[in-house]
Amino acid sequence: MLKYLSITFVLLFSISAQAHHPEISADAVCDETTGEVNINYESWTWDSCDYYGGCGNTRIDILLNGVVIESNSFSEPDYRFSGSYPAPVGAQPGDSVSVTALAVDAWSNGTEGGQSRSTSVTIPDTCTNTSGTGRFTGGGHQIRVDAVRITRGFTLHCDLLLSNNLEINWKGNHFHMKEHMETVACTDDPDIIQAPPEAPVDTIVGVGQGHYNNEPGYTIEFTLVDAGEPGGDDQAAFKLYETANPANVIMEVPLQSITGGNIQAHADQPHK
Repeated sequence: MLKYLSITFVLLFSISAQAHHPEISADAVCDETTGEVNINYESWTWDSCDYYGGCGNTRIDILLNGVVIESNSFSEPDYRFSGSYPAPVGAQPGDSVSVTALAVDAWSNGTEGGQSRSTSVTIPDTCTNTSGTGRFTGGGHQIRVDAVRITRGFTLHCDLLLSNNLEINWKGNHFHMKEHMETVACTDDPDIIQAPPEAPVDTIVGVGQGHYNNEPGYTIEFTLVDAGEPGGDDQAAFKLYETANPANVIMEVPLQSITGGNIQAHADQPHK
């Protein structure tokens, strides 16, 4: 009888112990319209939590390549949660991204946390496609809400075949992108009249890397909108940050109308 109880106790302890870790599943999904890749994930713990107990945890961190992108919890009734987050900046088609669930806090039965599970996803190559073909040129300036004057000049293509040029200046600072962009998507909003001249697109959204004050290692996210002539309704947005530390934002301008110059969309020129 004691042997039977001992075996039962060991089995129950083993089953209960299985509950004290997170599980994770994930996939990389390409948005064919924007050209962006999102990492969709779901994290959970052992299915029989309601029977054996001890499965709750007030903080489960989700990490992409070791960087925390969400904190959530395992709680009743299903002890699971899911979410979606953009792929890490700079991730290229074919790259592997590690997705990890980490139990930071103690479990509800007092078991210490620290357990983790990881999986990996591969960035799909279909996201090199864009939804529109064209190019954008222009220059000018806009006044940020804090009265800072931002000037820029650019020649940008709606594909990843050619190098591109984007220069931004403000308060004695300078950013220059002249390499291939990492991601780009061009679209045509039927509510925006961008002519003249006629072009198949009116908006470009892109991400690229370049030099900030002549130092490499910086990423620019930008949106440019051609809303017709002479340019007063055109819009622009920029976000510049350190590539290795995206939280270190150097300069940011929300999408707003430009105050001078012009953003011009064109039909693209033939190129290889």
